[in-house]
Amino acid sequence: MTLRLPHPDGTTRTYRPRMTPLSIAPGGPLLSRTVFSAAHVVADPYPDVSPDSPAAVDWESTLAFRRHLWSHGLGVAEAMDTAQRGMGLDWAAASELIRRSAAEAKAVDGRIACGVGTDQLAGGGLAEVRTAYEEQLALVEGVGAQPILMASRALAAAARGPEDYLAVYGTLLRQASGPVILHWLGPMFDPALDGYWGAADLDTATETLLEVIAAHPGKVDGIKVSLLDARREVELRRRLPDGVRCYTGDDFSYPELMAGDEQGFSHALLGIFDPLAPLAAEAVRLLDTGDAKGFRGLLDPTVELSRHLFQPPTHFYKTGVVFLAWLAGHQSHFTMVGGFQSARSLPHLARAYELADGLGLFSDPALAESRMKSLLNVYGVAQ
Repeated sequence: MTLRLPHPDGTTRTYRPRMTPLSIAPGGPLLSRTVFSAAHVVADPYPDVSPDSPAAVDWESTLAFRRHLWSHGLGVAEAMDTAQRGMGLDWAAASELIRRSAAEAKAVDGRIACGVGTDQLAGGGLAEVRTAYEEQLALVEGVGAQPILMASRALAAAARGPEDYLAVYGTLLRQASGPVILHWLGPMFDPALDGYWGAADLDTATETLLEVIAAHPGKVDGIKVSLLDARREVELRRRLPDGVRCYTGDDFSYPELMAGDEQGFSHALLGIFDPLAPLAAEAVRLLDTGDAKGFRGLLDPTVELSRHLFQPPTHFYKTGVVFLAWLAGHQSHFTMVGGFQSARSLPHLARAYELADGLGLFSDPALAESRMKSLLNVYGVAQ
């Protein structure tokens, strides 16, 4: 069987799908690295909603996908940007997602950390930002999940300098009952976060972040860094206090950052591990045995797919993640909350299919081929 896949220039090419997927069995917890996959949500395709409507979520399929991640030993980073937080997933749905996923994690003994943000705000100053953060922190800790203090659009808008970040984060860290994960999401993922930590200059911003961490020993488990700058991440992790992890959020350079160097390594909290879960887990298990070469051998070939999904405008990477979940059979449709299934072009999706299929990511290649063919026919690319 072959498919005719579209090029960006309007031509088509013939592609012969791979018929032998990777065979990777589920396994226990990973040992040498702490690894979270940020997880997407599955939309309910049946309600009559518009992009401005409250999010309609298929809870059964959404939770089933999290069980898939846990079955391979990965932790789940819940209600993050991969779950379309702030891009279709409103706070009402996010809070319900946190409650349901935390309960599911307890049932299967899965590791979970959940995003704490300020997205219930329509506006306001620093006092309102603190109150919004506190409300979400109380919810996440109340359901027994580890908090991830997400970068806040509202804080970025209200803060006038580094001192405001020091004050807000200081209040939250003093209130937190246990170590939290901090979150530095660059403007390529969300343009509203430009100048986070009180400075557009990243060196100055880094100093403020390190000051926050140093001022609250024992309250910071780690920092997730999503700046797509491997050199800067390495420099930051070398300056972290003992016991504070660096979680790479670099979907361009994660194999080398996780493998590390003679001075240390990064753990991971990555959106790309949503479609890569079995393969990523298998790679880390090789690392658990000391086989760094085998780890890189499995994970390095996935970078081309990741760079494709996360190409600018980077914040639309969620479309490719959900598309691959549909092709892989984790959901019955290609629909997203907020209507974001339309955010990437057909040639972009076709290339994502080709790269994922080449990696053997589809456990049922015939299903993936059939679904890809149905999408091509809808777009008028006759097969």
